[in-house]
Amino acid sequence: MSTSPTERVMQTPDARVDGTPMQYPLDEQLPPTGGAIEVAPGIFWLRMGLPFALNHINLWLLRDRLPDPAQPSVLREGWTAVDCGIDNPATRQAWQQVEQQVLQGLPILRVLVTHMHPDHMGLAHWLCERWQAPLWMSTSEYQSALLACSGLSNFGGAPTVAFFNAHGWQQPEELAQVQARVGYYPSMVPQIPGAYVRLMAGMQVRIGDRLWQCISGYGHSPEHMALLDAQKQVLISGDMLLPAISTNVSVYAMEPDGNPLQWFLDSLDHMAQLPDTTLVLPSHGRPFRGAATRIAQLKSHHAERLTELLQACRAQACCAHELLPVLFKRPLDVHQTTFAMGEAVAHLNLLCLSGQMRRERGADGVVRFSTTP
Repeated sequence: MSTSPTERVMQTPDARVDGTPMQYPLDEQLPPTGGAIEVAPGIFWLRMGLPFALNHINLWLLRDRLPDPAQPSVLREGWTAVDCGIDNPATRQAWQQVEQQVLQGLPILRVLVTHMHPDHMGLAHWLCERWQAPLWMSTSEYQSALLACSGLSNFGGAPTVAFFNAHGWQQPEELAQVQARVGYYPSMVPQIPGAYVRLMAGMQVRIGDRLWQCISGYGHSPEHMALLDAQKQVLISGDMLLPAISTNVSVYAMEPDGNPLQWFLDSLDHMAQLPDTTLVLPSHGRPFRGAATRIAQLKSHHAERLTELLQACRAQACCAHELLPVLFKRPLDVHQTTFAMGEAVAHLNLLCLSGQMRRERGADGVVRFSTTP
């Protein structure tokens, strides 16, 4: 289980549901730390460590050329980096090894970040400054990163404690740990670049010889951007489509009545029509083919969880904290519980907003959910 804000607390089977079985063209091959594997012409796979149970993130280097800022009529050869890793000494050292072993003496021309979570955003400021390269990301993600870096995030502090308390998590010693997490995000993302280039849904970005279309995704983060090269059938999916684990989809204190699970499922529909031959490059796990099969697995997984919640709340009203054992069949530590709570409320909110459940705040201030007749 991951212990980052991109945590996935629900695991899903890596098996066929319907359609074409998933395939892993590189089998068990993984890039070494500081090294790379070319997964498609001009696309190189990096793998950086994370100090969590989910112990890695995949990053991508794409051969590129852009106008020289000093001489706009001259094109500079170099790279676009997609995502960055967290800011810690090990990741900086790994990037320095990449510079020596992979970049072929060429500069990083831009840094493109799929979304604001620390394992994707952490070293953006360092890479941008090191290479005098612009940051590219969506506006919602950039602004959310600024807020989180300043301490206004969903990862800890008093508002998060109050939110969890209202959903039945009321152990003082555990909530004290949640309160202390107010500095969690800036500990891994200490700075945000002062300027950026906006990515928007449907926007086309030319990177080297490839034309990529931006595909926005919701539910996991504010405005996640995946990249699709439709002509050459490659999708950089970020965290929206992972091969063996389910992306964290949570409700947070800042948006307590949100419906992120529905937004996430709707976002998957934009990828469901991809050809089975499309090579999917995820942020965690191995590159794979069979996007439609994986999406069917994810939808089936969440449908099963929703059914279980409806059954659990049929006999009596329950709060989210009481329902954690229904969704998660193993013990959770405090850190894992923070993400499990967000997932649970996301499923319960979907059921309420679709009319299948109702919620009511009791005299004790706790929100409880019951199945509608």
